[in-house]
Amino acid sequence: MPSVVKKDGSRTEFDRRKIAASMQLALRKRPVAADAIDAAVARIEYQLLGSGEREVRSERLGELVMAELRELDKVAFVRFASVYRRFEDVSEFEDVIEEFRRSSSAGTPPRKR
Repeated sequence: MPSVVKKDGSRTEFDRRKIAASMQLALRKRPVAADAIDAAVARIEYQLLGSGEREVRSERLGELVMAELRELDKVAFVRFASVYRRFEDVSEFEDVIEEFRRSSSAGTPPRKR
């Protein structure tokens, strides 16, 4: 697995458990099965391995987590995004909700849980 390059430039080993824990926190009290979370983490790992890169920026890893959460549970996605993107006011939540509305009206089918 590639090393993770943090915002401050330091590097750490990729830790599947940290990704799973972040997703579980966002999905707390949401109707998503544990095996769906495991599958999402596995897809992230697969994408990282498939990239062939030796390092991945933490920002890219966060985007991969958000993409998986968006498919698993929209409430969890908004929870994670609000922390990850550091939402500062309600309008940022409104923007994300509007983005969901646009993608729903475009007929984008949701991924099965």
